[in-house]
Amino acid sequence: MIAKHVPMRSLGKSDFANLAKYITDAQSKDHRLGLVSVTNCEAHSVRDAITEVLATQHTNTRAKGDKTYHLIVSFRAGENPDADTLKAIEERICQGLGFGEHQRISAVHNDTDNLHIHIAINKIHPTRHTMHEPYYPHLALGELCATLERDYGLEVDNHQAHQRGAASRAADMERHAGVESLVGWIKRECLDEIRAASTWTELHQVMRDNGLEITPRGNGLVIRADDGTMVKPSTLARDLSKPALEKRLGAFEASPEQVERKQAKRKYQKKPVRMRIDTTELYARYKDEQKNLTAARAEALAAAKRRKDRAVADAKKKAATKRAAIKLAGGGRVSKKLLYSQTSATLRAELDGIHKEYAKERERLYQGFQRRQWADWLKQEATQGNSEALAALRAREAAQGLKGNTLTAQGKAKPGHAPVIDNITKKGTIIYRAGQSAVRDDGDRLQVSTGADRAGVLEALKLAAERYGDRITVNGTPEFKAQAIRAAVDGKLAITFADPALEKRRLALLQDNFSATRKPGVPSVGKVPPPVARAGRLRSLAQVEALQIEGAAVTPQRPVPTPTPGELERRKAKLQAELNAKREKAKQRKGRGR
Repeated sequence: MIAKHVPMRSLGKSDFANLAKYITDAQSKDHRLGLVSVTNCEAHSVRDAITEVLATQHTNTRAKGDKTYHLIVSFRAGENPDADTLKAIEERICQGLGFGEHQRISAVHNDTDNLHIHIAINKIHPTRHTMHEPYYPHLALGELCATLERDYGLEVDNHQAHQRGAASRAADMERHAGVESLVGWIKRECLDEIRAASTWTELHQVMRDNGLEITPRGNGLVIRADDGTMVKPSTLARDLSKPALEKRLGAFEASPEQVERKQAKRKYQKKPVRMRIDTTELYARYKDEQKNLTAARAEALAAAKRRKDRAVADAKKKAATKRAAIKLAGGGRVSKKLLYSQTSATLRAELDGIHKEYAKERERLYQGFQRRQWADWLKQEATQGNSEALAALRAREAAQGLKGNTLTAQGKAKPGHAPVIDNITKKGTIIYRAGQSAVRDDGDRLQVSTGADRAGVLEALKLAAERYGDRITVNGTPEFKAQAIRAAVDGKLAITFADPALEKRRLALLQDNFSATRKPGVPSVGKVPPPVARAGRLRSLAQVEALQIEGAAVTPQRPVPTPTPGELERRKAKLQAELNAKREKAKQRKGRGR
């Protein structure tokens, strides 16, 4: 973990409102903005808190320095502390700097390779109205970071600054802009030659061979390049300060003016930092676009103004036509006056809409045609699908590899999946949208955000199969591995896990899901179905004794013996006699009735 103060060199650039708006702006990215906190303010919203802070700053009229303190707390790649830990770290750092009672707004950002917190602090105390300036803040921040790493189990970082002042700023320029600084170029190309010079004459010759010049400036010395860029020799190394050089070489001697100027062996140019790949063509295209940027922007603005003017003229022409129609139409004076008023109001509304749209278009054009640093231009090109620019971004720094819950793959890729890109970092890491979480791709592996839901893990598995292959290697916590297995089974992905244990669990879960979803009574494929017996139907005499209906046993009946022919004749004769007797009785009743 590293905490760094970002000073404002100019008071005109110091603005709490703009800083707070910047750190709380999502910039149309789903996963840029995390936890936002407002501390020591009566207001609860960011907008009201900004107003309250500005009012507090205006109460102090004596302070002439910067009244806003911008602090950045950055964590190592792969570290993703929970919200409570982040809040506790923010509070303890502010307390350690003496800003515990001061108003501040903090926001967590996830749009880079390192999770970081931006803290905008009001240096003016809310009740005493005095300005607080931390004493040697870099030392206090280093000690605080070491303590917090120990207390919260974070990865230990180096909090001692290797470079200070101009050297540190030069290193930052190379890291963020991707362009060589004069300090870095001299250290890489000719620092050893400068140190090896034993006389002022030799030192001046070394300078000329490298397109440089060393001259006095104030009480010290400066090294100047052909393009006017200057740097103090002491910035390169402490043994190159003026006192150190004069102690070793004697009193300073200027370079003779009559010395013949030969062609320098090398010269400093603001070119991209040396990479593992050739970026000559890309940089030439970048320089060409930057050179023609002003003309292209002016042309686009002129075209936008012409469109606006045509729209205004059309609106006015339409309004004039309406007024002419009203004049020729019949009706009373009052009704015509009302129609004229409505026409004017409509025209004003249309003109306001046209001017607002023109203002928005101008802002879009200025944003689109603004000058960009080399690294920012590569990032923009990579976002638009330029694979060469993406490779250049990834070649800027040595690959460190994503950590935490990661996926790697090999084998046969499965193209066809189209993920949504949320952002691309300056290291070439692509951040994809995956449900409520994010998936990071550095070209070698995928990292899934801590606390990702099943949709996020499923998206990561699809990405891994699409980019790298169908044989997946899962690294991370046991919970993440279990999520990956479940997501692969539920998503019915045609993948395998490189870890035999994970693959075994995947197959077992797949078999369990198949058994659970199969309909009961349906036989397995390839087996002869058993005969189906209807209810109450006997397939053999042996089943008579065991026959059951609805759970109740039925007592079997004894078989009726078959009657003999003589018995049948007697029963028939008996029935016929009974029938004849009934007929006789019926005739008698009929005779009495007459």
